[in-house]
Amino acid sequence: MNNNLLARYGLKWNPFATDIPTEALYRQPKVESFCWRVEQNLIREGGFALISGEPGTGKSVTLRLLAERLNAMRDVSVGVISLPSGRLADFYREMGDLFGIELSPHNRWGGFTKLRERWLAHMDSTLTRPILLIDEAQEAPSAVLNELRLLSSADFDSRNLLSVVLAGDKRLLNKLRQDDLLPLGSRIRTRLTTEYASRDELMGCLKHRLHSAGNAALMTPELMVTLCEHALGNYRVLTALASELLNVAAEREYTQLDEKLYFECFAIPVPSKQKTA
Repeated sequence: MNNNLLARYGLKWNPFATDIPTEALYRQPKVESFCWRVEQNLIREGGFALISGEPGTGKSVTLRLLAERLNAMRDVSVGVISLPSGRLADFYREMGDLFGIELSPHNRWGGFTKLRERWLAHMDSTLTRPILLIDEAQEAPSAVLNELRLLSSADFDSRNLLSVVLAGDKRLLNKLRQDDLLPLGSRIRTRLTTEYASRDELMGCLKHRLHSAGNAALMTPELMVTLCEHALGNYRVLTALASELLNVAAEREYTQLDEKLYFECFAIPVPSKQKTA
């Protein structure tokens, strides 16, 4: 949405875009609790944490909020895996980039040793573990997840060198139940399960986004209720519906979004009866 349209509606940014500032993200109490546990315990003791839930229920938003909190902390090293589906060689290449080490994918022992030495040096100087965030972790090969488990533990599994937060849908939960990943599943210490939202939670999210963007009256109360009732408990569906309404309203030069606009955009047309001979 261009600046002219934002100015027309008194908005600082598009409240329904995917790249809104983190200050505009809706913060549920259970998400705040999870971030606190990672901040206070996981990065100091190491190990694995898990965010699981259906698509559109807030897993990636939780990672954004967590990354912001961790990056604001002094001496905390945060890495984000951008290619979770990569094979083992790609994994080592990306780990080398994240932690500033030149690694050869063909020398796993050398890469294994250099990473652990870097993490040990970080722990000795800061008393915190580096933390790795992996979104869409259900796409990660089992070999990569097992390599993470081996990389992150030392002294016969009594010392953790790294903190890892995995986020994924139910396919990740099913994967962690497989025999070759049971050792990893048993090491998950901190968990958050995101669920389909209630109407009140969706309403809270919608109000927060509009208020943060600068125009709490952009939508009529009736439209907000209608959106929350038709979003199927899914935050992603809610913002997609609202974004489409805002685009149509801008095209038609409406000053406010109302329930009439919703039915014009999303009502299912009733087929007319064909005349019979």
